Amino acid sequence: MDKETCCPEFNPAPWDEKEIKWENKKFIKDHVACFFHIPLNFGSKMVKNVNAMKEANAVPAGSEFIVLSKHDSMWGMDIYLKTIRDVPGAETSAISGTFLSKVFEGHYKNTPLWIKEMERYVTAKGQEIKDLFFYYTACPKCAKKYGKNYVVLLAKTN
Repeated sequence: MDKETCCPEFNPAPWDEKEIKWENKKFIKDHVACFFHIPLNFGSKMVKNVNAMKEANAVPAGSEFIVLSKHDSMWGMDIYLKTIRDVPGAETSAISGTFLSKVFEGHYKNTPLWIKEMERYVTAKGQEIKDLFFYYTACPKCAKKYGKNYVVLLAKTN
């Protein structure tokens, strides 16, 4: 990474149409306000949490840094930032389970189409979605620099 990028370049191969098993993968959790699913304070929450993680020396290296989101309504979503240790003042959440993952590329306005495609993919595998997470692989500035806006959908199946 150079001075103009803050996110590592994403390699979709390890994430596209894979089964992923996590056992107590540690994240810090926060909540973002939304207006009709559009995040309002995502940037400020990221800055706050990443700074706290840096202060606690808890930021995973390079591609191990994962940011997940899970919409709970049109008015909010939870965000999960992968951490390597507890962060003082932050809520820690462990995520476990088996997930089917699929990589998508494009503008966020395509999210409803991606969800439908993910539902078809999971159903074709004989599974059922119990929970759905979104892994945004780069901030808008880095996505623009890399020329790709990858988003991974992770469907928890157990």
